[in-house]
Amino acid sequence: MSAPLLKVSNLHKYFSVAAGKLHILQGIDFDVNEGEFLAVVGESGSGKSTMLQLLGTLEQPDRGEIRLDGELIHALSSNRQARLRNEKIGFVYQAHHLIPELTALENVTLPLLIQGVQASVAEQRAYDLLARLNMSDRAQHVPGKLSGGEAQRVAVARSLSTKPRLLLADEPTGNLDEHTAQEVFELLRLLCSEERAAVVMVTHSKQMAQACDRVLRLHDGKVVDAQI
Repeated sequence: MSAPLLKVSNLHKYFSVAAGKLHILQGIDFDVNEGEFLAVVGESGSGKSTMLQLLGTLEQPDRGEIRLDGELIHALSSNRQARLRNEKIGFVYQAHHLIPELTALENVTLPLLIQGVQASVAEQRAYDLLARLNMSDRAQHVPGKLSGGEAQRVAVARSLSTKPRLLLADEPTGNLDEHTAQEVFELLRLLCSEERAAVVMVTHSKQMAQACDRVLRLHDGKVVDAQI
């Protein structure tokens, strides 16, 4: 059996508060294989979003290890972590965080241009992703002219533009109505499967969690259940 794409071992995170230290994550262990879609569930305050921040190298763990493709990513320099995020890790948040002055196509193209990809190649990749998300007719619209669901589809396309190995999604449909949320989730699942990107998705939706390959449940900073 091949090694997991992502391996998290004995992960701990503390935050300083007036009363001392708050132990947010308390020895988290789990693996994610290439192309696997993992749902992370748990009540508010259980450590879900903090864990995603650590996986994305946006925060540093206090103890434990995070390996992506075998590489100890939290031990990298800040410059190498920034490069890793651009090349191997995609992010989708509850809010789309699109650049308002840029069109949908330009928003999706931008991460590739940062990588140094030729403009025509980057634009074609961006357009292809938008088309697969049924957004080709909205490619020249700025975010202010898009619906919430359309803007989130653009955010999904942007997150996958650089062909990341790992996609981190924090309540990616949380701001959408039920019908639109289900539509965006199904497109996200389909596109990530086609791109062979592993996904770690935080969600409060029981229906969406059950549609994933596996469910990881957190409670008070600990893994209390991992369902296959």
